[in-house]
Amino acid sequence: MTALDSRVANGPFAGKPLGESWRAMPAEWRGTRSGSYRDFPLLVKFLFPKDKLSIQVHPDDTFASKFEQAAGGRGKTEMWHIVSAEPGAELLIGLKPGVTREDFLRGVAHKTVEDLFVRYPVQPGDTYFVEAGTQHAILPSMIVCEIQEYSDLTYRVYDYGRVDAHGKLRELHLEKALEVTRFNGIRSGKIPPLPLHSPDANKHLLAACEFFATERWDCDRTTPIESDASEFQLLIILSGYGELHDPESCYPYVPGQAWFLPATLPITLLHPREATSLLRVIVPDKDSLFRQLQRQGFEGEAISRVLMV
Repeated sequence: MTALDSRVANGPFAGKPLGESWRAMPAEWRGTRSGSYRDFPLLVKFLFPKDKLSIQVHPDDTFASKFEQAAGGRGKTEMWHIVSAEPGAELLIGLKPGVTREDFLRGVAHKTVEDLFVRYPVQPGDTYFVEAGTQHAILPSMIVCEIQEYSDLTYRVYDYGRVDAHGKLRELHLEKALEVTRFNGIRSGKIPPLPLHSPDANKHLLAACEFFATERWDCDRTTPIESDASEFQLLIILSGYGELHDPESCYPYVPGQAWFLPATLPITLLHPREATSLLRVIVPDKDSLFRQLQRQGFEGEAISRVLMV
């Protein structure tokens, strides 16, 4: 099943695939910023790796629009939020400074390619930004919430000799991967959260770019969720349970759910029955977000650590 085949659980589109529902929604539900988008612009996944995932890289929009129209023509920039992690869990994000194409090819040939990567030991609550063109791998013993552009374009670089259901080595895409890999100047890696001012919940901006902006809210009391005509909101429940109240309805929430809040929905209240942690995701206007953070008193240097411009 693809993400756009995921079914809507309730509301006027209950039972319908997300992709079909998005195209059938009133434009004002989608928000003035994304109302004209043909496809839903975000992809959210929970990953539960039991083994090393393949080393891979994703193209950016420029490359994808030119060479991958059949696959949707969109690149893939993403972020990872660590929901839980066992001691010793690690990520590989980006090649070490100075690693060349030739170094990389030797590493693949000699099965030492992991040695060329920057390693990040992870803790629950960590956030990592992975810009298109950054080679990476998720290693086992963690749960990751991944938020990204709506694209599944992946170039597999190294797969530890794994085979498919027919006993054949899984396909690699080394030539394309090397075309899109940024060997220098990546903006990927661990991002320190930016604490936001809020009287209702403990809120942090985790990561933002032109494709998504993600906040983490830790709530132990009733928390208002204000709407904005320019943007829909996604709420991804990480832990806790309770209810979401709008002027007409009350809906229970539990961990693992993703809630779509239309841009025109009047103020919604999150009422935790148990302390709740969630991710709030929007498709931002970067300039507007920058000015908003400045009005909250943040300096440009602090903003630039979480807002990729």
